[in-house]
Amino acid sequence: MGHSKSEQFSAQHNQMAVLAKALGHPARIAIIEHLIKSPSCICGDIVEELPLSQSTVSQHLKELKNAGIIKGTIEGPSVCYCINDEMWDKVKSQFASFFETYVPSNDCC
Repeated sequence: MGHSKSEQFSAQHNQMAVLAKALGHPARIAIIEHLIKSPSCICGDIVEELPLSQSTVSQHLKELKNAGIIKGTIEGPSVCYCINDEMWDKVKSQFASFFETYVPSNDCC
């Protein structure tokens, strides 16, 4: 079995890869867009907005939460999700810095 060489990259490279992977599914982008419009929401509310089963939505929420992009608080039998403001600012800053390093050149193939 292949061995991951992620430990050979910087912490910043690894963190950006985790974030990019978490953002790398259209359902997760739709969930984030929903949470941006509705700052606090329960999984069932998200299920009503997406063409996915409750278990699939829960799995996507878990991935976003594990990456730190969203957070959830338990309210009775439900979990209420929202954008993690601190991480959101960090993600914006990291990706902005990354994209700003590129300087267009006419010498490209």
